[in-house]
Amino acid sequence: MFREIVENVKRTSPLIHNITNYVTVNDCANILLACGGSAIMADDIDEVEEITSICGGLNINIGTLNQRTIAAMLAAGKRANELSHPVVLDPVGAGASVLRTKTAMKLMEQIKCTVIRGNASEIKTLALGQGTTRGVDADLSDSVTKDTLKQAVSFTKDFSRKTSSIIAITGAIDLVAYNEKAYCIYNGHPMMSSITGTGCQLSALIAAYITANPHNPFKATVAAICAMGLCGEKAYKRLKDEDGNASYSNYIIDAMYNLDGDELEQGARYEIY
Repeated sequence: MFREIVENVKRTSPLIHNITNYVTVNDCANILLACGGSAIMADDIDEVEEITSICGGLNINIGTLNQRTIAAMLAAGKRANELSHPVVLDPVGAGASVLRTKTAMKLMEQIKCTVIRGNASEIKTLALGQGTTRGVDADLSDSVTKDTLKQAVSFTKDFSRKTSSIIAITGAIDLVAYNEKAYCIYNGHPMMSSITGTGCQLSALIAAYITANPHNPFKATVAAICAMGLCGEKAYKRLKDEDGNASYSNYIIDAMYNLDGDELEQGARYEIY
């Protein structure tokens, strides 16, 4: 299932336009290089449409939002839609402030998003128009657990049908849904939450995977999330006693650089609902 998806990324080296946040911009660029893609970071209104036009896909991340970049995100997203380029929306912190919530809603309404990826609180905010996100971390009441999995799967499928987008909710258990089908993904390691940027990296990675696999963006999204989680597992196994979260972050990128389709095929852990 995943072998061809990974090989397509490495073979086509998709160029991804990222309008992302300044906290993790370097991490996003490096994960794209590690997986076999390439990155352009451009958020000025005077060039975003042009940059989007020469790229294969667009990744929009509202992590460090401001009025200048809101207009750029809308312009780039609309241009990507005109060109039929895939678009990933990462509504970082939606629910934490009125500005973030309204901006995420506007982006979702005015741009056709191929994938909307966030934590449970962020996606719940988009679905309900309000939320209680604690910064960029999911509210504990919104966490997906084995006990809430059935309801979470139903919610994710419903929101996918409503938006006509692939919906990815990431956390201890990752959910990816499109219309009537959902994947529950169990790859990953708890230490991934101890470093800044794994979610942002994942959104960039998804953009590369779906750009390189235009005929099956749903499975490409699942593959990207499994890949990121598997690399988190591999990176943890490399840690020595004196290593910390900085080493762990670098090891994740190393693992992505060395990941191939066969390894992902064997290491991906998921259930289909």
